[in-house]
Amino acid sequence: MSWTTKIPAAATAYLEANRLDEVECVIADLPGIARGKAVPAGKWEKQTHFHLPNSIFFQTITGDWGEASGPDGFLEPDMILKPDLSTATAAPWAADGTLQVIHDAYDQKGKPVAFSPRNVLRRVVDLYKAEGWTPVVAPEMEFYLVGRNIDPAKAIEPMMGRTGRPAAGRQAYSMTAVDDYGPVIDDIYEYAEIQGFEIDGIAQEGGAGQLEINLRHGDPIKLADEVFFFKRLIREAALKHDCFATFMAKPIEGEPGSAMHVHHSVIDAKGRNIFTGPGGGETDAFFHFIGGLQEHMPSAIAVIAPYVNSYRRYVPDSAAPVNLEWGRDNRTTGIRIPISDPAARRIENRLPGMDCNPYLCIAASLACGYLGLKNEIRPDKRWVGEAYESESEIAGSLSDALDLFDEAKELRAVLGEDFARVYSIVKRLEYKEFLQVISPWEREHLLLNV
Repeated sequence: MSWTTKIPAAATAYLEANRLDEVECVIADLPGIARGKAVPAGKWEKQTHFHLPNSIFFQTITGDWGEASGPDGFLEPDMILKPDLSTATAAPWAADGTLQVIHDAYDQKGKPVAFSPRNVLRRVVDLYKAEGWTPVVAPEMEFYLVGRNIDPAKAIEPMMGRTGRPAAGRQAYSMTAVDDYGPVIDDIYEYAEIQGFEIDGIAQEGGAGQLEINLRHGDPIKLADEVFFFKRLIREAALKHDCFATFMAKPIEGEPGSAMHVHHSVIDAKGRNIFTGPGGGETDAFFHFIGGLQEHMPSAIAVIAPYVNSYRRYVPDSAAPVNLEWGRDNRTTGIRIPISDPAARRIENRLPGMDCNPYLCIAASLACGYLGLKNEIRPDKRWVGEAYESESEIAGSLSDALDLFDEAKELRAVLGEDFARVYSIVKRLEYKEFLQVISPWEREHLLLNV
């Protein structure tokens, strides 16, 4: 098995302890769902690629298809999916020895498929590299552990803790609250260790059953891969303990939403942080990156807040900023500058929701910063005090956000016009599907009163 010399050490260690039975060949679609095929190990070792129709990128979250195939019509031609062996990792919840391997999508002429999310992120990273820059990111993942919900008509409820009582909200950073669902967390740690992922820490957030996992900073594509894998890992750990893990932006009424804050820095060819000058001060590049986020993030909201539920998280006077102000160590601003040493100076984008596709979210955020660097955009004056007093600067609905995205020529050019076209078509169909659903609120308040 010569390919085993190309996989990460954690995957090699897993194979030393487990006979390989199956390989899951996966790729993230627009929502970030793992699509692909499970292949017997013996067959996988003999193949260099496999095929899937390009229509997997035209699917909505409900399983319908957007008319995004282009002038040739909905022919569903096969893509060529090639493994990235550096992503090989265990599936430790599987009964038999199983590896997961992320694949990259190419068309039949060998060109990257422009609307594959991993290719979108690589395109943005390559734009940075063409300037002699290397972007570095660190995502923070918030999510809820909730009771099993098999009836969509019923409200989502917090999971039952070890005390026999539902998890309580407003217990941010409580160690007792973390201990309440310790068995799930223990399995998250165990699965992560087997898969070779490094967790910086787990903390209780403000919501009932809401947790946050911080990942170490690193390469944007590698970190997006990890978030992609982590979502599955966490779901599997939760199911083992008779509960659900949800990454919805706003799963429970009256509780805080779940974000995926993204920290950014950029290093030059000599490994120096371009946000920090020789004397340790903030550089023009630092301010230009902030300016790019302020200028272009309104147009990118449709990508980092991709569902109708996403906009329920953006509530004034909550932990989810609705502004594009920037501030130092200020969690009420949409753009926060954390306390750090000069060498580790970074910029935190607090707007993305955890329901995002990690590849597309990181790509969109980096694209805004890139445009700021290239166009030397100056930011607004630093905000001092609570930024909840600032006016809302982001769209209030997915429909409005998509209108802004469709008009954003510079942002679409960075992300790729073909991707932007497909994304808008698929998301507009999702919104149309949502509008066909009559909600309990409408039945309760309109049925007999209007």
